Amino acid sequence: MVEVHSNIKKMKEYAKENNVPIMLDDGINFLTNFIIKHKIKNVLEIGTAIGYSAIMMALASPTVKITSIEKDHERYLEAVKNIKKFDLEDRITLIYNDALEIEFDNNFDLIFIDAAKGKDLAFFEKFSKNLESNGFIVTDNINFHGYVAKDEQEIKSKNLRSLVKKIKIYIEFLKNNQEFNTTFYEIGDGISVSSRN
Repeated sequence: MVEVHSNIKKMKEYAKENNVPIMLDDGINFLTNFIIKHKIKNVLEIGTAIGYSAIMMALASPTVKITSIEKDHERYLEAVKNIKKFDLEDRITLIYNDALEIEFDNNFDLIFIDAAKGKDLAFFEKFSKNLESNGFIVTDNINFHGYVAKDEQEIKSKNLRSLVKKIKIYIEFLKNNQEFNTTFYEIGDGISVSSRN
């Protein structure tokens, strides 16, 4: 157990030093508790980064299996290394690719969207067909470091403004979606949980 804690700490330090965005502590606690509470068995994660959240999900429940997609080669290799360290290769499957290029013919109990923020909507629309009827789609960084609450005129960078606009469009899409009911949580950097009506 000591080794597990030490490896988690090392991952967090690596993320900080290399500017790799990983989930905040209360966000990851929410997610792992959610998996336990809803007896989640099969997760699709979009955006592996260095494998932190996939590993935390796997450690939360011994019966959960995770398929995780990452398109950044360096981060993918780091994730492979980390998953080996925790001896979780049999429960975490890593895919090195752009998520929008991949098709699955199986379904998942939980789809976790934590990748390029501007593509949340595309990911949701693409993968919701792979969700079990009683499954959940969880999206992280809905508040995007507080920028979503700001007036767009206050955001100086044009790229950042465009990104925030896309997140706002996604939030509106979730709020007005007839097929899914979404709850928003002020946890971590903002989390949304969507389930079919």
